Amino acid sequence: MNISPLTEKKHSVAGQSASGRLELLLFRLGQARDSKQRELFGINVFKVREIVVAPHITSIVNAPPHALGLANVRGQLIPVIDLPGLAACDPQTNTQIVLVTEFARTTQAFLVDEVVEIVQLEWRHLLAADSSSSMLLSGVARIDGDTPDSRLAQVLDVEQILRDVLPGGNNNSDKNASLAKLRLPEGSVILAAEDSAVARMLVEESLKAMGVQFVALKNGREAWDRLISLQSEALAQGKRARDKVALVLTDLEMPEMDGFTLTRNIKQDARFAGIPVIVYSSLTGTASEGHASSVGADAYVAKFEPHELADSIAKTLAERHLLP
Repeated sequence: MNISPLTEKKHSVAGQSASGRLELLLFRLGQARDSKQRELFGINVFKVREIVVAPHITSIVNAPPHALGLANVRGQLIPVIDLPGLAACDPQTNTQIVLVTEFARTTQAFLVDEVVEIVQLEWRHLLAADSSSSMLLSGVARIDGDTPDSRLAQVLDVEQILRDVLPGGNNNSDKNASLAKLRLPEGSVILAAEDSAVARMLVEESLKAMGVQFVALKNGREAWDRLISLQSEALAQGKRARDKVALVLTDLEMPEMDGFTLTRNIKQDARFAGIPVIVYSSLTGTASEGHASSVGADAYVAKFEPHELADSIAKTLAERHLLP
């Protein structure tokens, strides 16, 4: 039984993201075993292909913890991950639901207890998770905006969850080992903005393998602040910001400032003229690529292919005569 409300709505998500808004699918995982609360969780609608009543799941011998097995969804065998179990929650409903998701070139399903609603909010209302938060989270969303009693939803770091539960899917060590070395102009760095800890680690590993200097940042706001700081340093030295920053690499989904806004800010600010921006995102598809281009991105790369990332960086810098 397909209960998905997403077929028509997903076509508009990339446009809303590009205009500074995010759509979250809210759901519950059941009652938390420690607090006995039924907290709200969220995931970007654009990552959800469909929502279905949990089909029959065939267990797999020696499967990792919280990997329930495989489900046949529209003729496709999809791994199912037990989110309630992973979050230490006990389901409270009789009919469990799976969210079939597509991101970073993978398809998987997440078991949840109850789907609540789809909400739209500004990216600035997605706050970074603090260091004491669960590793499952990438941020916390203020669902009702700036109101004092706004509902909160915990936004899942699906890349981290996928790597933790199915660790064999994102092993890029061999690919990184064969990456071509790249030399940046002397004194310059690549700024890399990524909120997911595991995705940030993968980007860092690839940049290290390329032999380039870089600064890894946790969201668009941190990247923007670092850009302004480096521009001030450059000005004091009689240089330009692009003498300090060879390229900006940014994710799209980030708390406080998303990648669309960061890219637009860079491209509309004369202080950062000549600095190319590459969007590096799990939100694959022509809509996302088109909107990234509309705000001035120089290239768009889908996660997680190190060679495609390396090739895009080298090509972008070469086309703009930014390699020594």
